[in-house]
Amino acid sequence: MICTQSVMLSLLLLQLAGGSCPPGCLCASDILTCMSQGLEQLPAQMPVTTAILDLSHNQLTQLEDGGLEGLPRLNALRLAHNRLARLPPRAFSGVSHGLRHLDLSSNELHVVEHHYFQDLSVLEELLLFSNRIVRIESKALAGLVRLHKVYLSHNRLTDFPFFSIKGHSHPFLRTLDLSSNRLPRLPLEDIGLLPVSVKSGLFLHNNTLMCDCGLYAMLRRWEQQDFSSVRDYQEQHVCVAYGEHQATVRILHNGHFFENCTLSGKHLAGEPGATLQAFAGDSLLLDCQTSTEGKSLTYLWVSPRQEYISAPGNNHTLHVFPNGSLLILAAQTEDSGIYLCVAEDQTGFLNKTWEVNVTVLLQQSPAESFNTGFTTLLGCVVSLVLVLMYLYLTPCRCWCRARPSLPSAPTPIVEQAAQPTLQISPPGVEGSGRKPSSNKHVVFLEPVKEVQNGRLRASLASQPKSISSVFVGSAVTLYLCPLAEQSLTFVTKSGSHVGSCSPAMSLCSFSAEGPKGIHRCDVGGS
Repeated sequence: MICTQSVMLSLLLLQLAGGSCPPGCLCASDILTCMSQGLEQLPAQMPVTTAILDLSHNQLTQLEDGGLEGLPRLNALRLAHNRLARLPPRAFSGVSHGLRHLDLSSNELHVVEHHYFQDLSVLEELLLFSNRIVRIESKALAGLVRLHKVYLSHNRLTDFPFFSIKGHSHPFLRTLDLSSNRLPRLPLEDIGLLPVSVKSGLFLHNNTLMCDCGLYAMLRRWEQQDFSSVRDYQEQHVCVAYGEHQATVRILHNGHFFENCTLSGKHLAGEPGATLQAFAGDSLLLDCQTSTEGKSLTYLWVSPRQEYISAPGNNHTLHVFPNGSLLILAAQTEDSGIYLCVAEDQTGFLNKTWEVNVTVLLQQSPAESFNTGFTTLLGCVVSLVLVLMYLYLTPCRCWCRARPSLPSAPTPIVEQAAQPTLQISPPGVEGSGRKPSSNKHVVFLEPVKEVQNGRLRASLASQPKSISSVFVGSAVTLYLCPLAEQSLTFVTKSGSHVGSCSPAMSLCSFSAEGPKGIHRCDVGGS
């Protein structure tokens, strides 16, 4: 009985010891942090509930085989700012099926060997920046099928195995940071085979790349496709000209340096593709053109939203046929973008990807088209009416001032019908057939003007010497001289002169004592 209790107590103490917080570290729920503790090796005892382990800013030079096996819940391991030069084959045994975040930045790694991460099947983020890495083995990232982001900037890389990332071997990869390394040239054909999702997040700025037309064409193409890796780092994309490291050229800001490049065919370093345009609601069929021969080909499409579409399709709106064609039912404007088709045979050979640029436009309804056409027509009509009004209804400022010709004396009947006359009869004088109410008459006489197309008719303009008018005899009569530039002489029907008008006067007055009848106004006293 006593022996049994002793054994149980010993097991309890061991369990408590295994779950205790190491000296100098901080434990909070499932977080264990031992930052800046001068550790040269992993703590001997760590809580089994640890999900986040932070051992950064210490003096760790190596990781022991199986040193993390007592942490089955670990999903984030931070080992930045240590002195790790290499990793043993079983460094991550025991945590390989749960570890999603691994930070090995700012260490002393030289080579990334193929066995370092081969068991980390669920790893999503791998931070290796600020090391001394000069080489990455071709299969170092092969087992990381759920990898999202890889950071390899600020190292000493002179090449990278782009061919190891093919097709859907890394379907979730969105960021591959190779900036600030020593890459002299790029394998443009291998980069051209990368999925669009990888190329849009491939960072290559601040390298010692040699200037060539292929590099320029590739970056220009990515700029047109609005890849964030190019858009956000335009100033840092430089290349070395003429082999001189001092002569650097900003690739995207010095296009004249590449003006002799013929950007066609092999220099484009991109996927062959096609362009489709349709209206919203239409169905689209995207063909996957491939040169790979064989009956056992598998096809995979990548949508503009980085969704992977395989046979038979997704959500009853996308359908993949056995020949690789993609059917989009009732396309919408948000379906616009670049679709990428990847074909693969049984041996794992990846054919050149095929790219289709789809543009879906909004379709105008017939009512909208009618309204637009009617509005345009109405605007044209209103403009025409305004122009005609301006031409024909604007007060004349030219021909009205022209000197009119004086017609010959017409018959009294014609004169009475053609000329307006205003008579004012003061009280006390009787007119013919009127009540005795006036003894004065005021008469405004103007020449008879017949105008055609803005000019005097030829029949009237040919008689320039005299004008005539009709008035009723009165004591005083006022005439408005039509031509103040000439002197006028007024005579009665019997021939007696009764008044005259000088050129300086515009209103003439005279006394008319004599018989009633037609009076004539002669120009120039004739």
